[in-house]
Amino acid sequence: MKPHQIGKAYDQIADLWDSDKFPNDNGISQHNRAIAFTHRRGAALDVGCGWNGRIIDLLIEHGFSPEGIDVSDEMITRARRKYPDLTFYHADVCSWQPTVRYDLITAWDSIWHVPLEDHENVLRKLLLSLNQSGVYIFSTGGLDKACDHTDDYMGPEVYYSALGIPKLLNLISESGCICRHLEYDQYPELHLYLIVQKS
Repeated sequence: MKPHQIGKAYDQIADLWDSDKFPNDNGISQHNRAIAFTHRRGAALDVGCGWNGRIIDLLIEHGFSPEGIDVSDEMITRARRKYPDLTFYHADVCSWQPTVRYDLITAWDSIWHVPLEDHENVLRKLLLSLNQSGVYIFSTGGLDKACDHTDDYMGPEVYYSALGIPKLLNLISESGCICRHLEYDQYPELHLYLIVQKS
C-alpha cells in the first residue's frame, strides 16, 4: 500500500479523532516519560500528527515549539485550522527532508504505516534529525523480525510494517543513539514503544 493510499484512508476517518470513542490519554504517560529525558525544550516534531492535538498540546505545555507532518490532507487541513500559528507539513515522511534539527521527535502509532522497504531509511533519517541529547519516542510492532500486513480494524484497509526489535536496536546504535526505554505497554498486545536519545 502506497503512502498516498494511507493518507486517503485517514482522510476517511478523521472524525474519529473528535469522537467520544477516541482515547485522549493514549500515549500521554509515555510521552511524559520521554520528555523527562530531554535536556532542551526547543523544536519538536510530531510525525503522523493528525489533528486531535493531544500530543501537540503536551509539547507546548512543556515548552517545546512543535511542528507536525502527516500524509493525510484532511488531518493537516484540520490541524492548521486548530493551530494557525504552528507549522504543519502535508507530506510523505519517506520523501520529506527536515530542514532543522529537533530536541524531541515523536512518531506515535504512525511510522508503522511506512512501507517495509522504506522503514529503515525513515527511522535513520529521523534519528539523524535529532539535536545532541535529543529524544525520539515512537511505537512499533513488538516483533522479533521484519513483517508487514494490512487490516481494516479502523474501517478502511490500512498497511502496517515493523523492522523487528533486533534490527531496531542495531539501527539505533548505528545512528549514534541509545535506547533509554523499551516497553510492551499494552501487553499481551504486541504494541511496543521505545524512547531513544542521541548520545
